Amino acid sequence: MRNEVLAAGDNFLLPNGTLIGELIIFVIVLLVIWRLVLPPVQKALKDREDMVRKEAEQSRQAAETFEQAEAKYNEALAEARAESAAIRDTARAEGQRILDDMRQRAQAEADQIVQRGDEQLAAQRAQVVAELRTHVGELSTALAGRVVGGELTPAARSNANVDRILGELEGNG
Repeated sequence: MRNEVLAAGDNFLLPNGTLIGELIIFVIVLLVIWRLVLPPVQKALKDREDMVRKEAEQSRQAAETFEQAEAKYNEALAEARAESAAIRDTARAEGQRILDDMRQRAQAEADQIVQRGDEQLAAQRAQVVAELRTHVGELSTALAGRVVGGELTPAARSNANVDRILGELEGNG
């Protein structure tokens, strides 16, 4: 019976029609996939690869542009700092010049006030001396006459004495 089983074709080691049919269908499916599915997938992969390459190039260019912009920014910042320092120094110098000018003006004004005060004092002194000349001579003669009990020398002579005494005082003062 064993021989009969083997002769009947139930040997699993021998290929049968189903296996050959499955192999043919498998090859047809592979060819269809090879011809119809694989080219669009390869094209999509190539497009994706190109896009990634392009984005990497754009990223590199953006990094270079950023570095250049940063260098320009740092340069402009340094220039602005130098310019602000120059403006600050100029402003300080201008402020000092204005301050010195104001001090000079104040000193000149103070000197003028002192000079006017001296002039006023001199004018008042001259006025007082003139009043003394006119009145002191008369008053001293009248006072001396009362002390002595009579009239003394003429007023012109006493005025000359007063002028002499005041002249001596002016010379000392």
